Formats: sequence, structure tokens, C-alpha cells
Amino acid sequence: MGLKEANIYFDNQFSTYYAGQTVNGRIEYVFDSPKKVRGIHVKFKGEAHTEWAESKEEQNSDGKTESTNTMHTGHEEYFQISYYLLGSSSGNEIEIPAGKQVYNFTCALPPVLPSSFEGQFGYIRYTVKVVLDRPWKFDQETKMAFTVINAFDLNLNPSYKEPIHIQMEKTFCCFCCASAPLSVDVQAPVSGYCPGQVIPIRVDVDNKSNVQVHLVKILIRKVVTYRATSPTNATKKTKDIVLTIQDGPAPAGTTKTWNLQLEVPPIPPSDLVNCNIIDLDYDFKVECSVSGMHLGLDGKKYIAIGTVPLVGMAGQALPSAPASPGGGQYSPSQPAVLPVSPGQPAQPYAPSAPTGDPSAPGGWVMPGPAPDQPPYQTLYPTLSQPVYKESPYTARTIQERGESNHVMIRGPNNFAPFYPTYAAVQPPPLPQ
Repeated sequence: MGLKEANIYFDNQFSTYYAGQTVNGRIEYVFDSPKKVRGIHVKFKGEAHTEWAESKEEQNSDGKTESTNTMHTGHEEYFQISYYLLGSSSGNEIEIPAGKQVYNFTCALPPVLPSSFEGQFGYIRYTVKVVLDRPWKFDQETKMAFTVINAFDLNLNPSYKEPIHIQMEKTFCCFCCASAPLSVDVQAPVSGYCPGQVIPIRVDVDNKSNVQVHLVKILIRKVVTYRATSPTNATKKTKDIVLTIQDGPAPAGTTKTWNLQLEVPPIPPSDLVNCNIIDLDYDFKVECSVSGMHLGLDGKKYIAIGTVPLVGMAGQALPSAPASPGGGQYSPSQPAVLPVSPGQPAQPYAPSAPTGDPSAPGGWVMPGPAPDQPPYQTLYPTLSQPVYKESPYTARTIQERGESNHVMIRGPNNFAPFYPTYAAVQPPPLPQ
């Protein structure tokens, strides 16, 4: 049989890295007999892909309706790094002895990369694949996905400190007479939040009308625009509800005030920098449903989801254009560590025994530290370290179309990225 087991482990518990940091890890093989190979090579890849089908009905020359299906696709590659851990593509055969064999790998990520993203019609994904290069036989490939985060610092845009304030008013007609107005006022303290934070919301309803307000619903929506370049340029836009909360009723002639809270789940940051085929935004929407045949009210405002929370909102000065650890102006895409050339030995780390199950949530992980210190941590020394949590948005599979059926997927096949959360850093309260 030869190869009995093949597992990939990264050097942090969540397989999560910031753009510009160095990915270290290892491949562990278990052979039940000696194995002849030309070599073992590792391939790192970062890419974005969009894909959706579109049906169109047209009449042919005979007057009959025909349906045609078009597959729209788009693709971008951010980097691809490949090198041999053992042997070479042109070298002689090498015999690997039976038993457990461990090979370290390393990769310096480029300093500007979009954050990992998994969506309905596209993804931004980072993978490592380790290949047993076997002459005259199919290669044996082991593949695993990991998370990359591009730091989105909410402190760098003053508009994210602005409060959310949505005011709506409507009168209702009955037998040609207009009612007194219904006024709905919704407020939240700022326009930028991070996962783990709880958004405090105040809803004031002044219902002078003769129509009952059934519900006032608050929604956070993920607005994604996918772009395709083949066979022609095309776009597809989706709006998915991430969070919702509601309260009511407010009968005619009453005044109501509700204080609501929404906790932001581990979702990808806005503004997928450097990605030209997927745009990601979030909006804060208010929907007010009323009785009878009357149309309700609604309003919305765009908000930002970041990876670095607003700091200094209690009257402290915010750092403007702070210096980076290596000098110069800080930007969210600045590398956190010095790059390491591909092929260099992986940095040593404690070879702890792996835990987990490849079929379980979280898959194979190696006990150890969280991701290296985020690149912005030295800029905000009082900011607590984030807690990394798995996103509710997962990949259908990380196996690509046209990829060999002999690829062994490690970690969950329906991979979900991990994002930093800040339950310990809450937004400012609403003004009284």
C-alpha cells in the first residue's frame, strides 16, 4: 500500500494569518512500507473565483421558445509559490523509509491580500497542497485551506465614528383625509463595528396616526457583488440577512421606546482590498410594518465591519496616521514580519501532538498559540488581543473543478475562515 496517512498541521491553533506574515507548518506522512518518489513539493496558492449559471429563454426562427444556459465565471490569482521539500522534478528516485516522516514548510505571504471570503457565488481562498511526486504513477496530493486576514482598521476613516441615525415619517390617507404622522427614529452609536461587538440600538416610535405599527425590524445585511469576465463581463448581486431583531407593536396614538442589541457574528470585513471580482458591503436596514393595506416604512445606511475596533471613543485622542513598527505610515496592508524566501527551513516550533478529527468542525489543528500578534497591536497597546472564531459562511468544497480525484482533503472539506472577534472591546453607549 505504501502511504497510510498524510496530515497537514499549521503552527497556530486557528490556521489564521495576516497578510505579510509567514505561514509555517508541516506535513506528516506515515508509510507502511518504503516509498519511491521523485520528490515532495509544496504549493501555496491565493486566488478568487466567481461562478454562476444564468438561464435565458428566446424564440427561435420557428417561433418556439428555447432555453439557453450560460455559465459566468471570473478568476484572479494573487500568488502561487511552489518548491520541493525533498528531491526535485528532474532528479533521481528517492526511497522514503517506512514509518512516520515529517517535513516542515514555510511561506511568506505577500503584504497586500484580500481577506478570506466564502460566498454563494464565489470565494477568496488560500490553500496549501503537498504532493508526493511519483514517476510513472499518479501523484498523491494532500490539501488544506487556511485563513488570511487583511487588517481593516476602523480608526483610519473618521466616517466610521459617525452615529447611525435613521428618521422616517409617514401619513396615511383614509377617505381622502390624511392622518396625523407616524414617526420612527432609530439610532446606533457609530457606523463601524467588529465581530464580537454588541450594537446598542434605540427605536423611538411616535405614532400619532390611526394605524397600528405591527413590528419594527432591524436587519444587518451582507451585500455582495460578484463579477464575471467569461464569456462576457457580467455581475450578480446578492443581499443576505446576517442579523435581525424586532419589537412591537405600537398601537395607534401611542409612543414607544425600545432598546435592542445585535451581536456581530464572525463575518468577513468590508472592502475586500485588492479583489476586483468580489465587492463586499454591509447595510443597516430598518423595516416598519403597519396594519391594513398601507405600505410600511423602511430606511437604510451602509456600515463597515472591520478587524480593528474603534478605540478612544470615550474622549481619548485617536491616533491619526500612526507610525508602523518598521517606520513609515501604517496602512492595513503593511506586512507584520520580514518576509522569508520560499524554500527556507520552517521556523522551529514545539512539535506538539495534533488533536481533532479531520471530519469534525475545526478539523486537524495543532495545539499552540493563536495567530502571531496582529500588525496593528503595537499601535494600540491597550487594545486586547482578539479571539478568533469560525465564520458561519463555509465553502461547499475546497476541491477545485478539474483537480485530481486523488487529492486528500485535510481539515473540513466545507472550510470556514476564522475571523478576529472583540467581545472585550464594546462600542460606546448611545447618548442619553
